[in-house]
Amino acid sequence: MQPRLGYHASHEQFSPGALLGYLKAAQQAGFDCGMCSDHFHPWGEAQGQSGFAWSWLGAALQATDLPLGVVNAPAFRYHPALIAQAAATLAQMYPGRFWLAVGSGEAINEAILGQRWPDKAERNARLLEAVQLIRALWAGEQVTHHGLLQLVRARLYTLPAQPPALFAAALSPQTARWAGAWADGLITVSAHTETLRAIVEAFREGGGEGKPLYLQVKLSYAATDEAALAGAHVQWRTNVFAAELAEDVASPAAFDAMARYVTPADVARHVRVSSDPARHAHWLQQDLALGFDALLLHNVNGEQARFIETFGAKVLPQLRQAGANSPPTRNQ
Repeated sequence: MQPRLGYHASHEQFSPGALLGYLKAAQQAGFDCGMCSDHFHPWGEAQGQSGFAWSWLGAALQATDLPLGVVNAPAFRYHPALIAQAAATLAQMYPGRFWLAVGSGEAINEAILGQRWPDKAERNARLLEAVQLIRALWAGEQVTHHGLLQLVRARLYTLPAQPPALFAAALSPQTARWAGAWADGLITVSAHTETLRAIVEAFREGGGEGKPLYLQVKLSYAATDEAALAGAHVQWRTNVFAAELAEDVASPAAFDAMARYVTPADVARHVRVSSDPARHAHWLQQDLALGFDALLLHNVNGEQARFIETFGAKVLPQLRQAGANSPPTRNQ
């Protein structure tokens, strides 16, 4: 079974109209799936966008034939009942093409309502409650719940024939192991090989054996190495901090202040920077060797059209050929 190779649409960096054009171009170039972020604020002022993901998803599913997903925090800025309804509506209109990944959230998006921002343990507890509520609503139940989250006599009347897959978004082995018991699959973000291997193994050990594994890949491709590094530094220097720190920062201005002394070399330790398509293909083959079933590629600089065209012509065919010649993984 060949891996899925997708395009990541970054709402923090590009307007919704531009992203729709990029996604359509990605399909034409040979990308076979996609995903998007769900942000209220960008990570920094240089990114400068924050389109509403759920409006865009409806348009993107209509404009393409691609399966699409979104990473969402369903227990703060949104109530899980609304996420259950939104996801059910998309899955009813576009059967088998929409998936939802859920995480515990970051303050930059979720703290805007002025509520107390809890620690990670409480956020995980809220997330698990949210998942249970979403699944109950997708099952057609009338749900009343009083806990960290409140819901009274709620029922969804518009349901898909099959509920969408509900993935866990995890950045650490601890979260991945915890999510293995309740998630339909795992999505994580590119990191050093040993870190990714530990996350994958933890998810499997926690109950995720045989479930799909998706990887959001942070890369910077441009015409030259210098342009790729400069573009990554301008757009992504606010995204190099450990999750334990970044998830509690509440504004783009604060991220910009933190990133004031982040150098291009610092960014290159967190983003795969190269103008050589063959080098990117090699890195991505290493990801597939870890057992990932789908790679969602995020070119973090501004050169989306060049990236889509070049990867469609030179990188995706090479990865598919390698996948066709390799033995199946445990997830295939």
